[in-house]
Amino acid sequence: MGEAIAPVRDRVVLATKFGFDLGSGSMGGPDSRPATIRAAVEGSLRRLHVETIDLLYQHRVDPQVPIEDVAGTVGELIAEGKARHFGLSEPGAATLRRAHAVTPVTAVQSEYSLWTRDPEREVLPACRELGIGFVPFSPLGKGFFTGAVARGDVCRGRDSRHRATL
Repeated sequence: MGEAIAPVRDRVVLATKFGFDLGSGSMGGPDSRPATIRAAVEGSLRRLHVETIDLLYQHRVDPQVPIEDVAGTVGELIAEGKARHFGLSEPGAATLRRAHAVTPVTAVQSEYSLWTRDPEREVLPACRELGIGFVPFSPLGKGFFTGAVARGDVCRGRDSRHRATL
């Protein structure tokens, strides 16, 4: 990826995430301890051959680490020039507000589609109020609204769609 974006780096917004324990070689549970955040960022910078990450997301809120500690660590990384902006993936409105009070949050990423409208109740209004961008993921219902998944299809294994029914 680093080699691919090198010639156009000045025209690319580079976003990446931290927040899972990847030490075992597979994605374990959430891990947003400050040392883990720093290790993830250093690894991303090295692998991508860049000096800064434009948008650094916490992949999922870690219930074991206060969001203020996460936001503080990202704020330090921003001050050090290793990241430019802070993002959160799927926070609740209260968590978003607590994080934003420590380090301004630029973007929130959450699932949002015709069947997943949860952000409308609290998260979208908080984003609007705080001037935070909203980045929806799975706007086509994880493929269900594209016609790629038909009635009776079975999604198995690690496919997150296995919980849905048509």
